[in-house]
Amino acid sequence: METSQPSRPDDSVIEVTDLHRRYGSGTTGYHAVQGVDLTVGRGELFALLGTNGAGKTSTMELIEGLAAPSGGTVRVLGHDPHRERAAVRPRIGIMLQEGGFPGDLTAAETGRAWAGMTSGTRPVEEALELVGLAHRRDVRVKQLSGGERRRLDLAMALLGRPEVLFLDEPSTGLDPEARAAVWRLVRELRAQGTTVLLTTHYLEEAEELADRLAIMHGGRVVTSGTVAEVIAGRPSRISFELPAFGGTSLPPLAAEVAVDGRKVTVQTTDLQQTLYDLLGWAHRHGIALGALDARSASLEEAFLAIASEAANQAPPQAAPPSGTAAPARTARRRLIGSAR
Repeated sequence: METSQPSRPDDSVIEVTDLHRRYGSGTTGYHAVQGVDLTVGRGELFALLGTNGAGKTSTMELIEGLAAPSGGTVRVLGHDPHRERAAVRPRIGIMLQEGGFPGDLTAAETGRAWAGMTSGTRPVEEALELVGLAHRRDVRVKQLSGGERRRLDLAMALLGRPEVLFLDEPSTGLDPEARAAVWRLVRELRAQGTTVLLTTHYLEEAEELADRLAIMHGGRVVTSGTVAEVIAGRPSRISFELPAFGGTSLPPLAAEVAVDGRKVTVQTTDLQQTLYDLLGWAHRHGIALGALDARSASLEEAFLAIASEAANQAPPQAAPPSGTAAPARTARRRLIGSAR
């Protein structure tokens, strides 16, 4: 597959070049990240997408400095985030897939403990207020709902007023209202100049928030660009139902038309012209098009098509051997150990 190459941001905060990550060695090894290149500009929100096992979290951990790459280079704010951790850690915030905070501490106690390992922190009450948990400050972590624990993870990531914020699946477990609140907060942070690198399985989230994105498959970036650039070239869709009496043939359309009984689906690369032709035909013949729906291609449709194309073209790779998930599970402990 031909991969689009995004233009390099003028003020790059994150620079990744030919990044590799391998687990194990020899025939039992697994190549999780295979030559990833990406740049993220200051104040930009960049979304990293992919199916399960695409290499998103492995890539994120390397950029966060939680592990050393097997090959290639990473620079965050001009520094190697693993070797120069002391220069990078005070300026970034990390929200992992699982926080792993002690269950017997309250939300406020967790914040105070985390603040003790973080420099330049905002008040704990302010961090809890940002994510809507101020009223739950005295509730133990183990008594918080799954969505509340995710919001606590985000509060701790924001505690140090980070210049660069890493969000790994931030909306997992959130109800629609809480998800919308997190989206508003992320937009506000970006407007204030915070750079955000996000992974998510909610494609609507990436479509709503991302300035640019990359789609990974099999450890590689298979396409990247703005949402509009990634969607470009994917067909728009028109669907409708013909009246029960029938008897009138559909007009010739420069599009792909599928008819299933009375239901008609049209896929077109020129939505406006096709819709104009269709509605003109319906008007001339006095035909009411039932359940008429016209929409441009979505990021979800583009993602599924790109993932399918990549899967068909990529050579098979052995599944990760047992134990390769350990770095993700222990990342929080390593992060706590090196927070200062």
